[in-house]
Amino acid sequence: MIHVVLHNPKIPPNTGNVIRLSANVGFQLHLIEPLGFDFEEKQLRRAGLDYHDISKVTRHKDYKAFLESEIPKRIFAITTKGTKNYTDIKFENNDVLLFGSETEGLPTEVMDSVPKDNRLLIPMQPNNRSLNLSNSVAIVAYEAWRQFNFIGASHSK
Repeated sequence: MIHVVLHNPKIPPNTGNVIRLSANVGFQLHLIEPLGFDFEEKQLRRAGLDYHDISKVTRHKDYKAFLESEIPKRIFAITTKGTKNYTDIKFENNDVLLFGSETEGLPTEVMDSVPKDNRLLIPMQPNNRSLNLSNSVAIVAYEAWRQFNFIGASHSK
């Protein structure tokens, strides 16, 4: 299983969308506090629809608590300052996909803790700042899931 980590997310609908996405691909979602909203906020619940009950979401008081709790082997920071495309990685079970907040990205101390070769980017046209957080998570999560041959997916037609 892949672990998706949102570090200090600020926008409730983005987090709700990622809750829904994580449930659909079978990944564990970790939210690093502080959150920029109340977890019971209506916009969060609306975006996540009824997936809150089937998603695997863990909240951590800070990044250090996440590291101590999960003891990750490999962490990949998804950032506009990445050194490799996300498609250049062969994802492994228990890898962590780390995303910063919509307004600030990852704090310097968190970014510095991730090896440069594990800082991944999603290609974009020049002079664009960034993609929406939930879209970025979807792009990289589906690539990781594809590499696992969509394990657990229903293939009904």
